Amino acid sequence: MGAGSRGGGGRGSVTPTAAGTVVVLVGEWITEGRLAPGDKVSETWVAAESGVSRNTVREAFRLLEHDGLLVHEPNRGAFVPQVTPLDVRDIYRVRRVLEPAVVRGLTELDVSRMQALTAAVDAARSAAARQDWPHAGSANMRFHRSLVALAGSVRLDATMRRLMAELRLVFAVVEHPAELFGPFVERNARIADLLLSGRFPEAATALETYLADSEDAILTAFSRQELTA
Repeated sequence: MGAGSRGGGGRGSVTPTAAGTVVVLVGEWITEGRLAPGDKVSETWVAAESGVSRNTVREAFRLLEHDGLLVHEPNRGAFVPQVTPLDVRDIYRVRRVLEPAVVRGLTELDVSRMQALTAAVDAARSAAARQDWPHAGSANMRFHRSLVALAGSVRLDATMRRLMAELRLVFAVVEHPAELFGPFVERNARIADLLLSGRFPEAATALETYLADSEDAILTAFSRQELTA
């Protein structure tokens, strides 16, 4: 996974269809918190927001349902799904396989490509300083997407984009987002510092611990929610 294998274009690039573009757009709306668990998503609204036909939206909805980002309820329409602790464990299982592997595959040549990563750290710190935890959460997700983007794989990027949308739905169960995002702002910064120093094995190990702690925090939030339900 060296730097020579990275970059856009060529056989690794994928040209999205109109429906695929809508899939990405709806996924971004979920990732940014514009669509929350349980929200109804109408074809008419998405068509107006994205500037495409309702037929294109219907095709996109089928793809989103396949990806688990929408659920169809007969006679009611399409909805953003609720998530469960089983979803949390599965999301983090994939993240533990994916993210540390990308970090371990980096080389010194990749250090010059980390601007998006450091920008996400700065955005999270700024949001945390003003107690804006939704934006801190969004910056956190940009950090992890930027990290995986260093692999230079459109397929890994698509996988991570879907995972981050699902993760935003998971975050919705956290009653006090400062408790979840606060500790990880500086942990992201620490991982970024290790990467910028070329200490990739150490960064991967730190990331594995980070992901385990993040999963535990979210599962604890689910347990609290069940106790108060």
